[in-house]
Amino acid sequence: MTGTRVGDYHADRSISRGAASPRAWRPPVNAVDVQGLSHRYGERVALRAVSLAAPGGCTYGLLGPNGGGKSTLFRILSTLLRPTDGTAVVMGLDVRTEAARIRPLIGVVLQGSYLDGKLTVRENLMYRGRLHGLYGRRLRNGIAGRLAQAGLADRTDDRVETLSGGLRRRCELAGCMLHDPSVLLLDEPTAGLDPVARAEFWTALEAAKRERDLTILLTSHIMDDAERCDRLALLDAGEVVAEATPGELKSSLGHEVITVQSSMGADLVDRVRERVGLNAAWTGEHVRIRVDDGKAWLGKLIDAFPGEFTSIALSRPSIEDVFLAEATGGTEPEGLTP
Repeated sequence: MTGTRVGDYHADRSISRGAASPRAWRPPVNAVDVQGLSHRYGERVALRAVSLAAPGGCTYGLLGPNGGGKSTLFRILSTLLRPTDGTAVVMGLDVRTEAARIRPLIGVVLQGSYLDGKLTVRENLMYRGRLHGLYGRRLRNGIAGRLAQAGLADRTDDRVETLSGGLRRRCELAGCMLHDPSVLLLDEPTAGLDPVARAEFWTALEAAKRERDLTILLTSHIMDDAERCDRLALLDAGEVVAEATPGELKSSLGHEVITVQSSMGADLVDRVRERVGLNAAWTGEHVRIRVDDGKAWLGKLIDAFPGEFTSIALSRPSIEDVFLAEATGGTEPEGLTP
């Protein structure tokens, strides 16, 4: 970053953080504050009066199916797109009128890699750092520190095209941290990664957050990512349909969940409704049924489908169940991954 920090960022708030003055600037309680935000692409509405707030220092997740509006919201927050209506404020700055002041304060990784496969890891980060005005010893030290933090110190001179998908994601994370941002915007950061690579990415991300009270906003359709967030907003068709902590969202259902696998596949949904009168949802791999008395319904289902289940299990609701209940009317949304 080029000579400015959050504490002395505004020209009209020239007294830096910590000065003994009533005019001294203070970081906002909410690092990101969105109110009544809407956006249209021609006749298509991508966001409908979205309101949400991410407190400073939290990990805030936006969960939803493909086409739900997550990426459009992130493009607005990263100052790449002007909203049609409403307001979006990042670190106290309005995206409409103060975009240039926001950019040094955010680290962004959107869908699609910015890395050049023919360059080494170090060369990619040098290029990224120079875009932020970093040079010389500060840039070299920053690259070494961020790569160590991301677990890539031994891959510095490797061409990016030789790295696995998980290592590339961690390289992108190291790059977006070079200028010491206050807010990270990560759009589908673990998409396409296997469980091990996903866990390694989260280890690197949490290490970066611990180092400097970062606020992290990420979009995902992966349930494991959602469980790691401090707060979640569920978006469907451009609207926020639920917003709370993961625990609060799961508790709000007040049901138990029966998970069934069968050779009938998705046809089991209709048969459950016909034989026992319960609504069910097909997830692409199994059928999930929300019930009030799980132990009693286990026996009833086994009696109603003798020998027809491969497996049956009872559990508490998951974030996936919340989304099925809140956003999709009981049908599995496209792109939602357990």
